[in-house]
Amino acid sequence: MSDLTKANNRALALVYATIFLDVLGLGVLIPVLPYYAQRFSADAMTVGLLSAVFSVAQFTSSPLLGAISDRYGRRRVILANILGSAFGYFLFGWASTLWVLMLARVIEGVTGGSISTAQAYIADVTPPEDRMKRFGLIGAVFGVGFIIGPAFGGFLSSYSLAMPAYAAGSLCLAAAIFGYFMLPESLPVERRIQTPLRLADANPIRQIAAALQRDSIRAILFAIFAVNVAFSALQSNFAFFTMKRFGMGPQQNAWIFVYIGVLSVLMQGVVVRRLPKHWNPLSLCITGLIGTAIGLLGISFSQEEWQLFPSIAVMAFGNGVAAPMLTALVSRRVGASEQGTVLGSTQSILSSTRIVGPIFAGYVFDAFGSGAPYWMGAILVVAGVAIVAGAPSETALKQASSA
Repeated sequence: MSDLTKANNRALALVYATIFLDVLGLGVLIPVLPYYAQRFSADAMTVGLLSAVFSVAQFTSSPLLGAISDRYGRRRVILANILGSAFGYFLFGWASTLWVLMLARVIEGVTGGSISTAQAYIADVTPPEDRMKRFGLIGAVFGVGFIIGPAFGGFLSSYSLAMPAYAAGSLCLAAAIFGYFMLPESLPVERRIQTPLRLADANPIRQIAAALQRDSIRAILFAIFAVNVAFSALQSNFAFFTMKRFGMGPQQNAWIFVYIGVLSVLMQGVVVRRLPKHWNPLSLCITGLIGTAIGLLGISFSQEEWQLFPSIAVMAFGNGVAAPMLTALVSRRVGASEQGTVLGSTQSILSSTRIVGPIFAGYVFDAFGSGAPYWMGAILVVAGVAIVAGAPSETALKQASSA
């Protein structure tokens, strides 16, 4: 193993550790958010809006953060985002009115773009053929964070509903300190974009439109949008769903998220990493999306608590395969100097789904019943399957560009 490879592996280990601490901070809030919001007489729509305002802020900030990282490096963007998240979590715990709670979510969203910058960091030090595995490891890190985080949050909620937010802020501070001393820069000066930032770089609509003009990734981005509307609807609504249909409390929901986390670790940390390089990424992605749709349907029609677990397992299998495939397909089809900008635009698309998804879930939950966000989500995922199936292969794109 060369010295460069060893240095890259150390850098990757450090960025994964930084992501883990950041995700751990997020995970502690998941099982308690609906119960915390109910202190302000919140309904399902308000719970959805608490998730949506986070994503509105992330949607508007992600392209700018990506463009900044392409020009000034990844390290400082990641560290600034984590510090901002810490402040947002502390404000969330302190909030005594609904508007302060909303403000805290906005701050968390503006500064919560470290994942897309981390993806660009990983792309900087990873050859294209290995990015699927490395992006899969991000999913595994998320899984570990969501094993420990929700369990920790459920435990702390027995003392105070605000305690998980203060714990999340403290974990983000720890991540920032850790990263400041241990995280090296991944993008050397000679590989950075030299043109100055423009006002257009802060416009998420323009950045997404520019990304959608690329024939190589357009279909993949549309699929990402459709699939993640469904998945963000589940993430924001699931604790409310189990509370209303099964009478579950924060601790019970925490253990379900632990279960989801364990499955994510197994899928993205073990299974995806062992997939042969010669397997067709588009075919694997389609297989994963079909599994996701089946799992969502199972959740929708569950009438007993135990029925949730096999459905969640199928969904975790599907999403564990599909999510890193979609990200890798985007990253493999753009140049090295554009990773931050394009993945920032991709993050804005993901953020837009976290705006649409929670509002969609809250509305259809209240209007059509508790299972509606999940069976309707399955329909969206099937639409994603059709879009991915029609996407041009990398071989076809190379032949077209050389013609």
